[in-house]
Parts: sequence; C-alpha cells; structure tokens
Amino acid sequence: MTTPIETLEFQSEARQLLQLMIHSIYSNKDTFLRELVSNASDALDKLRLESYRDKDLDADTSDLHVTIETDPAERTLTVRDNGIGMTRDEVIALIGTIAKSGTADFLTKLKEAKDAAASQDLIGQFGVGFYASFMVADKVTLVTRRAGTTEGVRWESTGEGTYTIQEIEDAPQGTAVTLHLKPEDAEDHLYDYTSPAKIREIVKKYSDFITWPIRMTGEGEGEDAKAETVNSMKALWARSSSEVTEDEYHEFYKHVSHDWQDPLETIRLQAEGTFEYQALLFLPSRAPMDLFMRERKRGVQLYVKRVFIMDDCESLVPEYLRFVKGVVDAQDLSLNVSREILQQDRQIQLIRRRLVKKVLSTVKTMMTADAEKYATFWQEFGRAVKEGLLDDFENREAILEISSFASTQDAEKPTSLRAYVERMKDGQQHIYYMTGESRSAIENSPHMEAFRAKGYEVLVLTDPIDEMWVDAVPGFDGKQFQSIAKGQVDLESDEDKKATEVAREQQKKDFESLLTWMATALGDTVKEVRLSSRLTTSPACIVGDTHDLTPTLEKMYRAMGQELPPIKRILELNPEHALVTGLREAHASRPDDEGLAETAELLYGMALLAEGGELADPSRFIRLLAGRLEKTL
Repeated sequence: MTTPIETLEFQSEARQLLQLMIHSIYSNKDTFLRELVSNASDALDKLRLESYRDKDLDADTSDLHVTIETDPAERTLTVRDNGIGMTRDEVIALIGTIAKSGTADFLTKLKEAKDAAASQDLIGQFGVGFYASFMVADKVTLVTRRAGTTEGVRWESTGEGTYTIQEIEDAPQGTAVTLHLKPEDAEDHLYDYTSPAKIREIVKKYSDFITWPIRMTGEGEGEDAKAETVNSMKALWARSSSEVTEDEYHEFYKHVSHDWQDPLETIRLQAEGTFEYQALLFLPSRAPMDLFMRERKRGVQLYVKRVFIMDDCESLVPEYLRFVKGVVDAQDLSLNVSREILQQDRQIQLIRRRLVKKVLSTVKTMMTADAEKYATFWQEFGRAVKEGLLDDFENREAILEISSFASTQDAEKPTSLRAYVERMKDGQQHIYYMTGESRSAIENSPHMEAFRAKGYEVLVLTDPIDEMWVDAVPGFDGKQFQSIAKGQVDLESDEDKKATEVAREQQKKDFESLLTWMATALGDTVKEVRLSSRLTTSPACIVGDTHDLTPTLEKMYRAMGQELPPIKRILELNPEHALVTGLREAHASRPDDEGLAETAELLYGMALLAEGGELADPSRFIRLLAGRLEKTL
C-alpha cells in the first residue's frame, strides 16, 4: 500500500554541498555518470555478497547488471541497477545526511578557497558521489527496494533544501536514479546526456572496467527496450600492464577511492605459486580529510576470484598505510570469509607483508627517480607513515630509509637520514635531533647554541608523532639518535679534551659550592644543577635525563587523562656567562644573602621560558623580576 508523501529537510552540510553541485563548482560535468554507475556497481557487489552469506535471501541474482536509459523527449536520464537496494531509513541516512568524517572542516575550507581551482582540489579530497547529479539535473527522482523486502521507496528533490519520500508498491529490486536534465545543457552537444553517443563516450572513459554489464537501451521502453552492453567488463588487475592505459588506471582509482583527482602513483603486484593473488594499489595525490580521525575507514577492497568480498579490508593494510587505496584479488580464500577470520588467516598475513614491502619500496624508488613526486607524497602522508616506526618492527629500517625530516642544514628542504649520515662530521657518533612545537622554538632554543657554533646538523622534529618514535627507535645505519635537550652533550674532540682537561677540572672546583647550594635552593623543581657544555650565549638551560619524557610528551599524556608523577629535570649553567659567574662570586662572599635564592629562582624561570615551558607561578616570577629591575633604576 502506498503511504502519504513526507517532506523532509536535508542535513545542513548536505544542503551546502547540494548548492555547490547545483552551481557547478566542479568543471567536468561528465563525472556525474561515473559516480552513479559506481554506486550501482557497489550495490550489485553487495547483493552478490549478501546472497552468498544468506542462502535464504529472497533476491533475484540471475542477471545482475546496470542499465542506462535516455529519453530525449522528456530530457531524462535513468541509471538503474538490480542490486541490494535501500530501505526508507537507509535512503534518509545515505542521501538526506552526510555521515562522513571531516564534513564541517571540508565546508569551512571550501568557503575559504580563493578560486575555482582550489575549490575543485578540495572537492577531490572529499568526493560527493550521488550529489554530483545536481550538476546536470534540476530534479532527481530515486526509486528503490531493498532485496528481500516487499515495500519500495520513492525519493525526490530539486536540491533546494528539502526532499520528499514515500513508501510505494511494485518497485523493482534495486535502485533507479532518474535525472531531469537542466534545459540549458540541451543546447550544447558536449553536455547532451540524452545522446547515446555521449553516454557511450562517458562509460568508455570512466567505467569501462566495471565488472558488471552496463547496458544502454535504444529502441523500446524501460527494461523491455533493446539493450547493448557498452563496457568491456575486464578487471584491470587481471589484464597485463601493456593492455592498460594510464587514463584507465586513473579512472579505476577514482572508482575505488571516490576521489576526483588522479593518483600520485600506481602499484601492481602479482604472486604465483603456493597461493595466487593480484593487487592493484594506488598512492593518492592528496591526504583525505579524515586521515587523522578515529572514525575513518581504511583498507583496500578484497575480491576472491573476481567476486567482491568487502570494502575497507583492514587486515591487508597496516594503520600507518591507511591512505593506500586499491584492490586485492585472492584465488584461494573462501567466499564466506569474515573480518574476524581474515585477522587470523595465514595467507592474508603473507599478502599484507608483501603489500607493505612493495609500497615502501615504491616510495624509496620515488625518492631517487622523482624527487618532486616524493616531496608531495611525504608532505601529504609523512606524519602517518612515521606511525609505523612505533609498531612495525619488521619494516622499521625501510620506513626510516624513506623518511624525511627538517634540519638545520637547509630551512627549505628536508633531509633523508641517509643524506644526514653522509654529511656527519668526522668522529660524530650520533644523529642529533630536537623535538618541539615549532621550528622557530627549536632554532631559538638555548640547547642549539653549541651545535650551531660548532657546525653540527640537528634534525628539527615538530610533528606530535616525533615525540613518540624517537624514544622507541634506537638509531639508523649504526648511528644512535641523540636528543640535544637530554643527557650530557659532549662535542669536544679527544685533542680538545686533553688541551682543556686541567681548566675544566679547575672550573668544576670553582663552581662546586654554587652548584650544591642551588640544587638545595631549587630542590622542589630540579633534580640536579650542573655546568653545561651546550651553551655559548645563554646563562642557563633545562635538560632531561636520557630516558625522561620530554615536556611536550608529558603534556600529551596528561591531556589524554594519564596521571604522571612530577618529573624533575636538570638545570645546566653556562660557566662563561657573566650572570652565572656573578652569582658564584656573590654566593662565595655572602652565602646567607636571601636575595640570592630569588636570583636562582629567576635564573631557573628564564631557562624554563627559553625552551617554551610554563611557569608554575607566573605572578611570583613577574613580581621578583619587577623588584630586581626596580633596583637597577
């Protein structure tokens, strides 16, 4: 029985996207058909998979296909499939709203885009699927019935903020999307979407690889019309590389990724022997909006003997390569395989290992063969790739090999670790680095002074993940990583040490009393006070013990709700600085002067601020500083 028509409002984000589509912000209108055919293909895949898993499903799977119907007189175009279909609730969830991560952020950036090209780049990162219909249609009608149910649904909208929905009888299994084409496109043969020749051209260009028949009706009406199949239905991964053009790879990537931009790199892989599989993978040219969001989906599509099994097969791709898109077609898995079984399957684990190595080796080749392409890859995905340093022990060296880092060598161009090691000074045993919130904070840190003075290169690590992996990874190519803000730093050569040994011993004796006193005076905040070999112009700096958490990492843990005991750090003094030598002389002549304790407190506060730290009691620090300044007037 047909129910009354309801009028509902689009979710606000969906409404904004509809307006973008209506005003054709994306220049290539032809791609609307690719999106609709791709959705229809997905619906056929899902029906076949569900019929395998549910033998009692009341659904006709005898002739699964996509049909494209045109009506020049009425100026309509219909894309029809006999796939899984949708219920009323699914129609509202999938079309009336956009339940995709990053939508709000996407729309904000879109509004800030300066020109059409920038807007298109953003749309390419997000993908709009069904909404692309409104680039060419001023009204869209959708009729659908989910396989195994008896009630159908009719949905209709002009894209102006509302849509109507109604339950109906006699709807065929699957989904039919009818576009009522805009009148202005009728005058331009380039956009005559009722022309059979135009439809063939678009299908051949964008959807030829779809593994289901795409039929186009000619004479007659509806499903009884004479139909011809207009796609080859040859899976790209099953064809030899010489048979596939770059454009075909690019269109297939857009089909599996719902990206509107070409991929950065295409990766093919074929394994024969004990178990056989084929893989066709892609590295995107832009990071998706949800790359660092918890609710994102990841993984590649899994097929078994050309039969679609699942989207987003996480078992085939590790978390740190979650941006990789594509298809894996295995020959020997069960069609009824589940995500839980996949996690334990030995063949899947072997395929995963091979895919990871292939992706990493492809990026390594890219580093030397196409520096510009590699730079794009690392800028977009480097933060994610570095996550693998924490949990992929097997490929840790390979990940380090393809990683790039900012350094003091060149402010504009990052360096590989291999290049850093090749530039190391004679006798240098460590790869020096410093973590921090920004490059300027690190470059202006007192910890850098001796390294800058002696010409040592330091890696400048500002990504949050850098705080984590540097403590987990011991080194690279036999060289240990060493933070310049932790532990003791010794940049003197053996000859310099011999030449200054007597002077350094005398210096220790001269400052021993001051260091002991300051360690007591500042005992609540520091674990030790010692002389520094890393300062040249600053009076003091604060460093951590070799295995201490950095202040940034400590903040991160506390922000996540983890309780940590107070971490005391080490205050290092520059024995050549006038403030420090003056404090030593003042303490030697009047050790009971209470004002000296305030000076020590100010010295510690200055060192803490210099590294970007936070004072425990800012008002007290200001009061002490103001008092000292007042006495100088």
